[in-house]
Amino acid sequence: MTEKTIRREDARLLTGVGRYTADWNLPGQLHAFFLRSDRAHADIASIDTKAALARPGVHAVLTGADYAASGWKSLPGGVPYDGVGGQKQKKPFWPALAQGKVHYVGQPVALVVADSAALAQDATEEIAVEYGDLPAVVGFDAAAKPGAPQLHADIPGNLAFEYESGDRAAVEAAFAGAALKSRLTVRSQRLVGNPIEPRAFLASFDAGSGVFTVYSPSQGLNGMRGFLAAATGLPGEKIRVVTELVGGSFGIRSYSYAEHVAVMLAAQKLARPVKWVATRSEVFLSDNHGRGLTLTGELALARDGKFLALRFEDTADLGAFSTPFGPQIGSRNITITMGGVYRIPAMHAHTLIGYSNAVPVSAYRGAGRPDIACAIERLVDRAAVEHGFDPIELRRKNFIPPEAMPYKTANGTTYDCGEFENVMDKALGLADWKGFPARRERSKREGKLRGIGIATFLEASAAGLAPKDQAFARFDQAGILHVSCVSQSTGQGHETAFVRILCEGLGLVGENAGERIRIHEGNLDMTVVGNGTGGSRSLYGAGSAVKLLGPKLIETAMPHAAATLGAEASAVEYRSGAFHATGKHISFFDLAQKLAGPSPHPMDCIAEGIFGATFPNGCHIAEVEIDPETGVIDVVNYATVDDIGNVVDHTSVEGQVHGGVLQGVGQVLGEHAIYDSETGQLLSGSFMDYPMPHADLMPAIRCDEHPVPTKANALGAKGVGESGTSGALGATMNAILDAVRPAGIPDFDMPVTPDRMWRALQNARSK
Repeated sequence: MTEKTIRREDARLLTGVGRYTADWNLPGQLHAFFLRSDRAHADIASIDTKAALARPGVHAVLTGADYAASGWKSLPGGVPYDGVGGQKQKKPFWPALAQGKVHYVGQPVALVVADSAALAQDATEEIAVEYGDLPAVVGFDAAAKPGAPQLHADIPGNLAFEYESGDRAAVEAAFAGAALKSRLTVRSQRLVGNPIEPRAFLASFDAGSGVFTVYSPSQGLNGMRGFLAAATGLPGEKIRVVTELVGGSFGIRSYSYAEHVAVMLAAQKLARPVKWVATRSEVFLSDNHGRGLTLTGELALARDGKFLALRFEDTADLGAFSTPFGPQIGSRNITITMGGVYRIPAMHAHTLIGYSNAVPVSAYRGAGRPDIACAIERLVDRAAVEHGFDPIELRRKNFIPPEAMPYKTANGTTYDCGEFENVMDKALGLADWKGFPARRERSKREGKLRGIGIATFLEASAAGLAPKDQAFARFDQAGILHVSCVSQSTGQGHETAFVRILCEGLGLVGENAGERIRIHEGNLDMTVVGNGTGGSRSLYGAGSAVKLLGPKLIETAMPHAAATLGAEASAVEYRSGAFHATGKHISFFDLAQKLAGPSPHPMDCIAEGIFGATFPNGCHIAEVEIDPETGVIDVVNYATVDDIGNVVDHTSVEGQVHGGVLQGVGQVLGEHAIYDSETGQLLSGSFMDYPMPHADLMPAIRCDEHPVPTKANALGAKGVGESGTSGALGATMNAILDAVRPAGIPDFDMPVTPDRMWRALQNARSK
């Protein structure tokens, strides 16, 4: 990629003039701090708040009793579709402040509101809580054991949901007659999202109108408003959501939290704005975790290596409560792309989803799709090793060919388009796959183990829940064009991409082409329909609406241009950013400025469309070197070729691929939210215990693209936000296993930390 772009967002981000939620302050605001449960599972015998309330500067202490008295609802969650036998998901009542019991370390028990955050924090130490400890269960396996402690009275066996997809009978028949079979279990460990911006929330309440105005990081104001409305029981029009800058999201900003709803209740009770900003410790203890999946896959093959059937038996740990997206990850999300890029005649998946005494799980970069992609690619490599196939040729033999598109998989998903073999061949060249044996020999001479791994993956860009995506164009008194949509940038560079799309549509060229265009992601002054950011859908959803806005603006402006130029509308031609007729011309923005004054502006308009799901795919190749004396793993080379459809801004694509790959490599090499199995205490609750990926973890990464445009949206784009992570897990794990298999290590669970690797090598050596 030779093209480099200075993003429109960069100036305010780099100079610190942008506003994150913690930067907002309102007149007369108070500050909140939460008392959190210090144990994983216990009855609350009593809460004494008198001493805390007596402290100077303290205005209120709210508990579960106050939440119950408010009449507000359970925090939202659960899936809308049926499970095995038509069953509905079992979902416990989830209060914003614990009522009667606590279910995980970090659960909010009380909220103190004071003149300052420090005063509120100090006052929490005066709250006396008497607990009756109960045994805790951590992880699905412990929670599902017969006789395990029950978390919720109305959910026996802690089982929330049982789900299946595909044709069990067809798969069993295929396995019965298969010449070759391979089996593998992949454990995708719990992760802490740790966005660079800690969670924050500021709420004010107008008693006269009954309207809340809240300031919060989000992935789109419509989604956040909907979740807050569900929790409070208020109509959506009574909640105004303000989001400007968001410092990272990855899915964990996609819905409302208990703390948000509790702060709203405090603002209503006190008739003053209330602000809360999380500490980094609270992020570890209370932000939704990611992953928590165990996937056991089996692949049936013919003697020549043709894939005959694929099946999975999976389990998913929801944590203590059900978020809106947690159960979807362990059910539909890991089955919708279960076949990956391969033609597999029969498929079936079965998942059990349960509750345990841990932080609730929700969407986290890829939301299950990186996990299933990793499981499939590791299973294909396992089959190649066990049955003597070349891993490249085995993939090549089983790819879905382009001429089979659109392709309906055995469990009902329809892929729109893709050229999987071409993508892989391009990646093999970029990674110098043929030159690897020489590099391995060089590492061997230096006492190192070297491995190379490939992942040819496919993931789904989410279709979204809104009925359509809109982009609203409005001109101000100076003729500046303001475009509003619902998606919310959390670092992806939407403003740069959307302005570029609109400039192309309006025929505007030059360095300052977009200087009279402003992008607004969430506008409180109008109702815009659309989906928030999530599932790699912002560009093809909101971006497609912006694409359609260009011709709509020209069409709307045409009669006004004709009147200005003294010509019939049929005689006016639009080209190169201007209207031309009768030997005269006027530029698009000069016309907008000339017509400015009336409200609404005569050129205001809206564009909209319905855009279906599409399937980004790619091939990632990782190369690692391992020091057997220390267990340290270095990712020495990494190559990506992604089919993300048409590309709008290469610089943004490259940045998102780099970030996604690094997140995936971080999971493989170290990240892990570890709970003590007996007490349910979080043992990796700070950066001292939780290793984050860092820039020098991957000194060499080469990226390329192989765009196969889709017809599912106006841009022909497929989305890129989660592709990096979707390819990184499988490619990096396959590289590590390729390095250590000759040393006698056939399998490994994530994370592959230096300590675990060193011990495995020592054990293999002793045998």
